[in-house]
Amino acid sequence: MTIYEIIILIIGGVLVGFINTLAGGGSIISLSLLMYVVGLPPGVANGTNRIAVTLQTLTASSTFKRQNILDWRKGLKLGIPSAFGSLVGAWVAVDIQEDIFEKAMAIIMIVMLGFIFYKPELWLKGKQELMDKKVSLWTMFLFFIIGIYGGFIHAGIGYLLLIGIVLGAGYDLVKANAIKVFIVLLYAPFSLAVFIYHDQISYLYGFVLAIGNIIGALIASRFAITKGANFVRWVIFFVVLITAAQVFGLIEIKELLGNK
Repeated sequence: MTIYEIIILIIGGVLVGFINTLAGGGSIISLSLLMYVVGLPPGVANGTNRIAVTLQTLTASSTFKRQNILDWRKGLKLGIPSAFGSLVGAWVAVDIQEDIFEKAMAIIMIVMLGFIFYKPELWLKGKQELMDKKVSLWTMFLFFIIGIYGGFIHAGIGYLLLIGIVLGAGYDLVKANAIKVFIVLLYAPFSLAVFIYHDQISYLYGFVLAIGNIIGALIASRFAITKGANFVRWVIFFVVLITAAQVFGLIEIKELLGNK
């Protein structure tokens, strides 16, 4: 590992941790760095990213709990089916062909842009009547499906969870973000274990990336969470376009960064 790689992973990790905690989609950046800058195979990059995600969500969840905005009981009920779903998704991911994984990631990211830019405020309004209801079987099934996606690729899972938490449980943006982070913390170790079992982890890169993720999570979780959403959307927009262009062969990120 070079000094250049250490610096780029830590700086990128700070941005990823901030975006993931504030909204979601930051793993697009970390996967891009691990695949196209560091040069890890897609499957290994996918697994390695789970180390940083696990430590990042542990940091953010602890901070949210200290701020008394984390409803961990509701989060636990939503997180358990997500954890089971993540095992299914991770098992699919470790066996998928690399070119299929790359194309799937690009398509998912492009579709995700619709959730980022099409009237996001419609998805982020709290509904007290839903908050007061018990978690239904339908809601648990919904989070099982979301967990499958999280175990498969993780990138963009924050937006899916926010949509599910707001529409299914009725929380506003602040509390939904806290629950979202807690749910990821619950399922991330399970999907990480699958990648460890299949030897698709680069531990050194993973822990270096995690340093940045933890710093970013600390900053974001202490930041006024209702601010900065527009900035986050535009950052993700450009990262999605660049990464999708790389996957489809329109540009070469390594050459742009001088890492040939």
